[in-house]
Amino acid sequence: MKRDKPELLIPASSLEVLRTAVIYGADAVYIGGEAFSLRAKAKNFSKDDMKAGIAFAHERGVKVYVTANILAHNQDIEEARTYFQTLKKVGPDALIISDPGLFTIALDICPEIEIHISTQANNTNYETYLFWWRLGAKRVVSARELSLEEIKTIRQHIPEEMEIESFVHGAMCISYSGRCLLSNYLTGRDANQGACTHPCRWKYAVMEEKRPGEYLPVYENERGTYIFNSKDLCMVEHIPELIDAGIDSFKIEGRMKTALYVATVARTYRKAIDSYFESQECYKEHLEWFGQEIAKCTYRQFSTGFYFGKPNENNQIYDNNTYVSEYVYLGMIEEVRSDGQARIEQKNKFMVGDLIEIMKPDGQNISTTVCSMFDEEGNAVESCPHSRQMIWLKLDKQVEFYDILRVKNEINE
Repeated sequence: MKRDKPELLIPASSLEVLRTAVIYGADAVYIGGEAFSLRAKAKNFSKDDMKAGIAFAHERGVKVYVTANILAHNQDIEEARTYFQTLKKVGPDALIISDPGLFTIALDICPEIEIHISTQANNTNYETYLFWWRLGAKRVVSARELSLEEIKTIRQHIPEEMEIESFVHGAMCISYSGRCLLSNYLTGRDANQGACTHPCRWKYAVMEEKRPGEYLPVYENERGTYIFNSKDLCMVEHIPELIDAGIDSFKIEGRMKTALYVATVARTYRKAIDSYFESQECYKEHLEWFGQEIAKCTYRQFSTGFYFGKPNENNQIYDNNTYVSEYVYLGMIEEVRSDGQARIEQKNKFMVGDLIEIMKPDGQNISTTVCSMFDEEGNAVESCPHSRQMIWLKLDKQVEFYDILRVKNEINE
């Protein structure tokens, strides 16, 4: 059966990043409010920013989902009632929830808003999907531990109008469906309450109890000591298989990522999905471009996760916990004058004479030279060393509103 084009669901940590996701190809964006989100260290959205973001997205036909996916404790319940009253007024398209108690409160207070069940709820079989469906959920996010064959079986056993959402790109959690106690145990910060310190990315050693202070390195095949450090998921080269499995929404992980990351991933997956639905030949012709582009955002090395079977030792990174960053984010074009000067809020230092790249929402990458640079008072400057400095630029190529400027990271050369 030929399925409809899947939704591309992109994360956003701030209003700027939400706008970026919308412009660069998202069908829907998911965000966290100031409470009940599993990304407490992300910037997250105030009520006013949430309203502005939803309005911006809806004007362009894009949906916005709000996460409220902590595992709630007793002291959270009354605050949750107040929070869902607020969300009712704000009007997102869906709430992403994992806790049955919060689900019940949300269903009671804002029944007009769709509820999607978070991956945190360990959704590993079709009976679990049907359980949530009977209670009123519209969509369930599959556990990341599922293979494509398992998802296909779920699709065969649930109503056609029920939606399956699955992660297709981003960081993989070492713990089952992201339900981890390691951060809580080591630092007192609960991952299931949104305060994860990511100890799975730390370097570990072993200490024998009768030799205090003597740390013995942990080696696996002599490659290093980062024994919990998983590779990132990337399925951009497997769009046909994802569609064949019956997945309705392709979810990108990364609510703590930059606008450059979001733009790069959104644009690449947008092109991949659209190319496949144009023709399989078109998709295959662009496979190399998809791989090249997706590698221009920060990543840890890629794998296909659990989709084609259980991961083995090759899905871990043992020698380091650092990201690969092929490009540096310089800023987004926020205004263009009639004389061609463009304004950005600078994110990283660059200089007059530098060769940089214009990244356009339609997929074009255009090399350009920085001809001149001016501060807010109109004074000519040779560089912009201060982060978040407002700068006017003159490039030797034309730019447009929402174009992103980036530069090749020489460190990775």
